[in-house]
Amino acid sequence: MGLRADYLAIATLLISEIVIAIIKHEDWLTRGVKNVIGLKRPAPYEVNLQQTDWFINLVEKFNSGKLVLISDITERQAALNQFVIEGSSIFVKLCYSGLFLVVVIILLILTQKALYSPWGRMMRAIRDNEEAANAMGKNVVKQHLLIFVLGSAIVGIAGAMLVTQDGLFTPGSYRPLRYTFLIWVMVIVGGSGNNFGAILGGFVVWFLWIEAAPIGLYLVNLTTAGLDDTHFLKVHLIESVPYFRFLMMGIGLLLIMRYRPKGILPEKIEIK
Repeated sequence: MGLRADYLAIATLLISEIVIAIIKHEDWLTRGVKNVIGLKRPAPYEVNLQQTDWFINLVEKFNSGKLVLISDITERQAALNQFVIEGSSIFVKLCYSGLFLVVVIILLILTQKALYSPWGRMMRAIRDNEEAANAMGKNVVKQHLLIFVLGSAIVGIAGAMLVTQDGLFTPGSYRPLRYTFLIWVMVIVGGSGNNFGAILGGFVVWFLWIEAAPIGLYLVNLTTAGLDDTHFLKVHLIESVPYFRFLMMGIGLLLIMRYRPKGILPEKIEIK
């Protein structure tokens, strides 16, 4: 923790790579490349819901208007089964969304209270001028370590929610480009030093990350509408669509840094 700024970032990235390498290759600890499977999740499984009477009755009630129009009993039962399958997927996603919102709201309330508390003002003072804070008798190294641990704990909660949703833990899939860099971009885009900005940046960047491929495919088809489907340029661009997300992330970050260097929701400066 004696490192600062860029050196601290480089050190933490290297430490994370060491941890990932250990987890990935130590079979006795995490099954190594065989991954950790069978993790229980806080939401019910779709298969179990599809066999539960109360859920089937609920889906039948919601889709009663459509089922009434089907006169044949066999076709009506087939349609109901399809509605149950689709409804189970939606119900599980709603459960995860509710859990996610509860955790985010709790963390937001706690971080907002900490931000405007004397401790939060001290942390902002250390961030803005370590020498001045140290001269005022604040233990800068201790506070750096404390905030480092608190931030890691919050990220740990997010990681626990992610692996329980996936149902398995694959250490090799956690690459810096997708997680460390992407989370950093979320904070920069949303607004560093603003809790609401960090949440907004997370939604914006993740939406662009998910929708980059469909948007890229649409733009490719639009710009190459006059070319034949077998044209080498069109084929090459369509094959490169999955990589458009990196291009969009780079362009988006450049635009934010150019026109909104403090993020979409910049930090509010208190003037007293």
